[in-house]
Amino acid sequence: MTVPPEDSVGPPPGPGRPRRRRHPVRAALLVLAVAAIGVLIAGVVWYEGQVHEGPPGPAVIVDVTGGSSVSAVTATLVRRQVVGSSLAFRVFLLLHGTPTVQAGRYEMRRHQSFGAVRDALAAGPDVFAVPVIAGTTVAELAREVGADVPRFSGAGFVADVTSGTRRSPWEAPGSDNLDGLLGTGTYIVVPGETVTDLLGQMIDRFDAEATTVGLSAAAAAEGVTPYQAITVASIVQKEAISPGDSATATAGNVGPVARVIYNRLARGTPLQMDSTVLYAEGRDGGPVTPSDETTPTPYNTYLHTGLTPTPICFPSTPALRAALHPPAGDWLYFELTARDGTETFSDTFAGQLAAEALARSRGIA
Repeated sequence: MTVPPEDSVGPPPGPGRPRRRRHPVRAALLVLAVAAIGVLIAGVVWYEGQVHEGPPGPAVIVDVTGGSSVSAVTATLVRRQVVGSSLAFRVFLLLHGTPTVQAGRYEMRRHQSFGAVRDALAAGPDVFAVPVIAGTTVAELAREVGADVPRFSGAGFVADVTSGTRRSPWEAPGSDNLDGLLGTGTYIVVPGETVTDLLGQMIDRFDAEATTVGLSAAAAAEGVTPYQAITVASIVQKEAISPGDSATATAGNVGPVARVIYNRLARGTPLQMDSTVLYAEGRDGGPVTPSDETTPTPYNTYLHTGLTPTPICFPSTPALRAALHPPAGDWLYFELTARDGTETFSDTFAGQLAAEALARSRGIA
């Protein structure tokens, strides 16, 4: 009896039949190849699923700071749920090219396709912030809009303001001047919004603020119209709150300055406010000369009694509240007497002269 070798398979070979032998290495390689193909297919399926996420979800704003690396930008996109995987997105950029990404804000959508995200980054920022600062005017804001939003122009903003397309409920009849009637703060302009949309938001914000402070009722209690109260607030803003002044000092100025304005109006005395003269000249600060004081404009409160025809800037909420609720007092004069913005208030002209002398001694006047 013949015993087959241990490594043989099957029955003993018969006459003319070749011997078959097991190849364990080849079998193992085959198994590994099949597994690798499976992993590759799964990876491709996963990658394609990441690349073509969808449908896009809600809009989100993505902030890219200056000097951000691709990794940092990708991490932000993952955190904002614009893309689901940083690895897949980095692979996509490796295959399709990494764009030069500018610092700024971008509007994207959650679960957006990688191609759309890459195109958005390559196109540059498309979300812009427009600040409306208390104490500025429509003319100054127009320059800000033109500088901050590439697709807008300052001239276009002014044209929209004067076109009557959007009007403020607090506007004076027959006036196209929106100075004083736009809400302060920062506005975010997203793709698709127009200058008219932006202007409407500014009007609505001031309207909401006016309602919050009870503009109509408080103005009536003070014996003025709402528009006059806004005008008073705008003068208070320019005369009592200066850029760079300490908040503590200027906060103490707004109420008494408002009272000085009302006291002078009640007496029929010219307001004699430098800020009104500067507004007519299109200037924001600087000296007012004797020649300026005699320049015949409706805003020259050295020549004319009463309020200016319109507000002279956008007032802050503290200035608006001061115009609506001024403190009791007999003040008729005030003078800047400290570099932190503190002003000295006087009932008499002699007191004003003393305040002016104090200012000179401190090198202020």
